[in-house]
Amino acid sequence: MKALITGATSGIGKSIANELSRRGWELILTGRNEDALRELQEKLGNTEIISADLSKKEDVFRVYEFCREKNVDMLVNNAGYGIFGEFDKTDLEDEINMINVNITALHILTKLFLCDFKMRDSGIILNVASVAGFMTGPLLSSYYASKNYVLRLSIAIYEELRRAKSNVSITVLCPGPVDTNFNNRAGVTFSAKPISPAFAAEYAVKKALSRKLFAIPGLSIKACAIGQRFIPSKILAALTYNVQKAKEKTGDKK
Repeated sequence: MKALITGATSGIGKSIANELSRRGWELILTGRNEDALRELQEKLGNTEIISADLSKKEDVFRVYEFCREKNVDMLVNNAGYGIFGEFDKTDLEDEINMINVNITALHILTKLFLCDFKMRDSGIILNVASVAGFMTGPLLSSYYASKNYVLRLSIAIYEELRRAKSNVSITVLCPGPVDTNFNNRAGVTFSAKPISPAFAAEYAVKKALSRKLFAIPGLSIKACAIGQRFIPSKILAALTYNVQKAKEKTGDKK
């Protein structure tokens, strides 16, 4: 069995690579940091690497072409990041790059691999979203919106596959805080105790291999995902603003 993992050099992506390697899978890993990819390749063995910047559409297609004849059994769309700040003050170019990674790259790879998987009637797609995908997120507005896209796209594809009685499956991982570099890149601090990326990865892989749609690790996060349905949108946005504001780093945050 062989898996392609995007954003594989750190955090959840790296942990999913470790988890699948432990289970005997062959891997194709991609990320921007070629040195980190080579370190993983040496550590895990039975691994191919391709460095790519998924904010660039041509690199996304290059990754697909690299994998096209390699009989990939699982696509893990993990690459992504967030930007903290009021919407009118965050950097537009950075936001466009984030949207390209979080949405456009995931959309392209999901579509291309889904077509291949459906042709042979087998394959697994694991899309990494967030519990943020169930909500509106003031101060992380673009990030929350991007994860809403990932979540809703995945649910729609799941229903299409179910109706077609396809053997292809799709799972969407929706964790709460995870102890990765996400908060450092976004410029915020944790407001709740995070889970480890290893736990998130093990849970996600287990759910994906069981053909489950949702992978939501942790009872409190499950309760959050369910409970938000019963809170009016304006009140939920106000509550989320307060949660995100509490994360803001002091000092010389960019």
